[in-house]
Amino acid sequence: MTGPDPGEGSAASADDGSAAFPEKSLTADAASVSGDPRVEARGLSKRYDTPNGTVRALEDVSFEVADGEFVCVIGPSGSGKTTLFRLIAGLEEPSEGAVYLGGDRVTDPGPDMGVVFQEYHLFPWRTVAGNVRFGLEHTDASDAERRDRVQRMIDLVGLTGFEDSYPTELSGGMKQRVAIARALAVDPDLLLLDEPFGAVDAQTKEMLQRELLDIWSETGKTALFITHDVAEAVTLADRVLVLGSDPGHLQDVIRIDLDRPRDRGDPEFGEYISLLRHRIGADGDR
Repeated sequence: MTGPDPGEGSAASADDGSAAFPEKSLTADAASVSGDPRVEARGLSKRYDTPNGTVRALEDVSFEVADGEFVCVIGPSGSGKTTLFRLIAGLEEPSEGAVYLGGDRVTDPGPDMGVVFQEYHLFPWRTVAGNVRFGLEHTDASDAERRDRVQRMIDLVGLTGFEDSYPTELSGGMKQRVAIARALAVDPDLLLLDEPFGAVDAQTKEMLQRELLDIWSETGKTALFITHDVAEAVTLADRVLVLGSDPGHLQDVIRIDLDRPRDRGDPEFGEYISLLRHRIGADGDR
C-alpha cells in the first residue's frame, strides 16, 4: 500500500505549510461510507451553559462508520473528543443533531454498545469472571449460556486461568483486558473506547494494541476509538477523524492505507504520523 507520498496535490495552500502532503481526505466525501453505515453522526453540536456564558464544545459534526470498520478520533485538547464520545455512547444528549446506531437513534446507553473507558471501572468485589458476566445478568440468557459466553470472552482476551482472580490481583493491562471482555460479552454492535490504554506503560500499550486488533479481526466488530496518541491512531485505524477546536469540529478525515500488522519503523508509517501531526497543528496531541 502507498502512504501519503510527499509531493504535489496539497489540499491547502503552500503558505500554511501543508503543501508537503497530498490531498488524502477531505471531510465531505471521506466522512461518509458506501452502503448503510453502522454508526452515523448527523450535525452533532453540544453547548454548555456556564456562569461565564455558553461554551460551544462541538459544532455540526457529521460522519459515518461502516460495519466492521476501525475508526480513531484524534485532536488537540479542547477539540471535544470526550464530548463526542459521551454523545455517541448516549451518556449525554446533543444540543443539536443525532447519533444513529444500526439506523436507530441513540438516546441512552444500551446493550448494543460496548463501552470501555480509560479507567477500568471494574467491580473490586467481583472476580474476573464476575466482572465479565455483569452485562449478561441483564439479559435473558440462561445460566449455561452466560457461563459459556464469559469463558469464551476470557479466553479471547488471554486471561484463561485468571477467572477467579480479583482486580487487586491484576496488572493494569490485565484489568483493561477484563474491561474489554466485559464490553464484548453482550455481543454489541459497536465497541466504543475512550483512551483505554492511556494509563498503562508504553510497552504494555503496544501489546494491548496488538491484542485489540486481533480481537477486532476475530469478532468483526465495528470499533470507534478515542485517542490522543498519533502513533496509536496510525497503528489501529482504517480511518482517522481529526477534530479541530474552538469549537470542536470535524477538521479532516485521513484514510490509513497501510497493510496490517503495521511496522512503526516503516517510512510510510512515519509519513502518516507527520501528516496527522500537521493536520492537528503545533499544539495538537503527540
